[in-house]
Amino acid sequence: MRVAGLLQAALWGLLLAPVTADEGILHATGSGVPPVTKDYCIIYSSNWISLPKSLDNATFVALENLTSTVLCSSSEVPSGLMKDKAVVVMRGNCTFLEKARIAQNSGAKMLLIASKTRLSAISDNKTDFEDVNLPVALIRYNDIVDMQLVLGNEVNVTLYSPPLPDFDGSMIVIFLIAVFTVALGGYWSGVAELENLKAVASPGERETRRKKEENVTFTPLTVILFVVICCVMLLLLYLFYKWLVYVIISVFCLASAMSLYNCLAALIGEIPFGQCRIACCNKSIEVRLIFLAAFCVAAAVVWAVFRNEDRWAWILQDILGVAFCLNFIKTLKMPNFKSCVILLGLLLLYDVFFVFITPFITKNGASIMVEVAAGPFGNSEKLPVVIRVPRLEYSASTLCDMPFSLLGFGDIIVPGLLVAYCRRFDVQTSSSSVYYISCTIAYAIGMVLTFIVLALMKMGQPALLYLVPCTLITSSLVAWRRKEMKKFWKGNSYQV
Repeated sequence: MRVAGLLQAALWGLLLAPVTADEGILHATGSGVPPVTKDYCIIYSSNWISLPKSLDNATFVALENLTSTVLCSSSEVPSGLMKDKAVVVMRGNCTFLEKARIAQNSGAKMLLIASKTRLSAISDNKTDFEDVNLPVALIRYNDIVDMQLVLGNEVNVTLYSPPLPDFDGSMIVIFLIAVFTVALGGYWSGVAELENLKAVASPGERETRRKKEENVTFTPLTVILFVVICCVMLLLLYLFYKWLVYVIISVFCLASAMSLYNCLAALIGEIPFGQCRIACCNKSIEVRLIFLAAFCVAAAVVWAVFRNEDRWAWILQDILGVAFCLNFIKTLKMPNFKSCVILLGLLLLYDVFFVFITPFITKNGASIMVEVAAGPFGNSEKLPVVIRVPRLEYSASTLCDMPFSLLGFGDIIVPGLLVAYCRRFDVQTSSSSVYYISCTIAYAIGMVLTFIVLALMKMGQPALLYLVPCTLITSSLVAWRRKEMKKFWKGNSYQV
């Protein structure tokens, strides 16, 4: 279960700030005193029209509500009713451009097409309609109803599309979550290592801890095998996404519930109260741990049922995800720096290949990693192996949907394994946490560098491209400066 969980985490090693291109804002103003204003989401085609980026010098047009017609024929509307107005009609059997030509010939200044279904991109071919220059946009029918209720029947509107901010506050939240998880996971691994070292002198206690911990140690051979399995699994997800996504969701629910239990049980174990026990199957079990297990299972089940509820399900997913990452960083051991270099290096190549190289191979020119991240073929189910934080800056995207900034679990766990090894090496050599602190700082610098590149390039980035060099180079420099590279490279004999 632990290796399967790390597999699904490593499959997603991509930092994304998802946005939709042709989203804009309809700014509506009522006729009251003082005038009431409200913004609504619109979808338009930037290939047809170019909307202003702000409301500066905006020209407002009176809105004419004609949602009783679909405007597929000029005879549907009385003559002169659309003259110099913004007209809103319903979607119908004719194309958007056919509606636009009729509205333009009738003197309209703007055409809004109300939709009772989910707004989708406007994709009509404008080749045969070169004479149409009327602004055309899709709007939700419910927003038209809301506009009348809030602003009244006399409404003036204008369209604009503000540029997306280069930096969003959600990135700060993701940064804090990622650095906190890596630092805490590494520290927890060091605490477990210290307890193991103390148990060496007592063979009985050592055997008890071995049965209790059940840690998994990666050797260079298992690291290579693991990366090969990652590649195969990602390709299978790309080809059979609509079935395998539910397998990943099921594995995440089970693994995250177990991880949350392990994290909370470690905290509860430090509390000297409420330790009453009951006998069951010749074993003594603490009552509070039974309630804890039920709580963790309930949390995973609630997330599974409401996972598509964007308003709050992301909070529960992030909590489960942080516990998931912490548990793996603590329990999966890298025996030496050599294994860390092999694992991080191969996963870096894996990340870069499936993000940047596969667009030259696939038929549609899309990255396999990005396709799987977004859900191929518009699949509504998304892989849960990410930290999600809603974008905080006001934009057209926040009106139209709830866009998220994402960080894959792999971008936390994989560098976190190196941080954990540094912490255990500090414990074994009594080096005052110098490896652990420097590697954690290097991870934070790598995250900042990732955000900078993300803001400059405005596209999803494989975060390991920046995290791996920062952490590996920093750890190597510390070991070289302290003249411990040989020991750091081969690992401690006790660990081996």
